[in-house]
Amino acid sequence: MDWASVAGVLLALAGLLGGQSLDGGKLASLLQPAAFAIVVVSTLGAVLLQTRLPTFLRGMRMLGWVFVTPPDPRPALASEILAWNLSARREGPLSLEHYMQDTKDDFIAKGLRMIIDGIAPDKLRHLLDVEIGDRELAERQAIKVWEAAAGYAPTIGILGAVLGLIHVMENLTDPSKLGSGIAVAFVSTIYGVGLANLFFFPVANKLKLIVARTVSQQEITAAVFHDIASGDTTRVVEERVASMLRKD
Repeated sequence: MDWASVAGVLLALAGLLGGQSLDGGKLASLLQPAAFAIVVVSTLGAVLLQTRLPTFLRGMRMLGWVFVTPPDPRPALASEILAWNLSARREGPLSLEHYMQDTKDDFIAKGLRMIIDGIAPDKLRHLLDVEIGDRELAERQAIKVWEAAAGYAPTIGILGAVLGLIHVMENLTDPSKLGSGIAVAFVSTIYGVGLANLFFFPVANKLKLIVARTVSQQEITAAVFHDIASGDTTRVVEERVASMLRKD
C-alpha cells in the first residue's frame, strides 16, 4: 500500500471539508448527487469519446498502481542479472535457457531468448528498445485518460452550474425549489475543479513517475543483455546493476 497516496487523498478531503465546516457551512450541502452525476459521468463520457476503449480500460486499471504501487523489482533483478552474466561466461549462452523458462517477465524472457539464439548484440538492443518504446507509448496513452479527465472536469462543472441556474429560473415562482437548483449550480463547479486538481491531475502525475521508473529499469536491463551478448567484462555488468539500484 502506498500510504503517501492514501494520506494525500485524505488530506485533500480534510482540507475541503474542514474549510467548509470552519466557515460555518454544512457538510451535507456538498453532497449533491445531481452535481456528482453531471460532473463525473459526463467527464467519463467525454474521455471515452476521445479514447480507444482498450486504452481507456488500461487507464482505469492503472489507477490501482497509485494506491498499491507495484513492488520494487530492483534488488531481485540485480541478483538475477549477476547470475545470468556468471552463467553465460562460465557455461555459455545456452546455459541461460533455464533462467528464461523460470522468469514470469515477458521482457526478460525475450532478452534471454535472443542471447541464447545468438542474435547480434546491436540487433538485440535495437529490438528490445523498440519493445520498450511500444510499452511506454501504450502506458503514456493510458495516463492521458486521467489528464483528459482533469481537463474536462472543470468545464463540465461549469455546465452543471448553468444547468442548476436554469433549474432556478424555471422555478422562480416556487421558492421551495430554488435552494436545490442553486446548490447544484455551485457544487457542480466545486466537484469539477476539485476532482481535476485534487485527484485527476495528481493521479496522472503519480502514474508518470511509476512508468518512468519501469522504463528506466527496462532500459538498463536491455543494456545488460547487450553486454552479456557482447561478452563484456563482469565489471561492466556490475556497473549497470549499481546504476539501476541508485535510481529512485
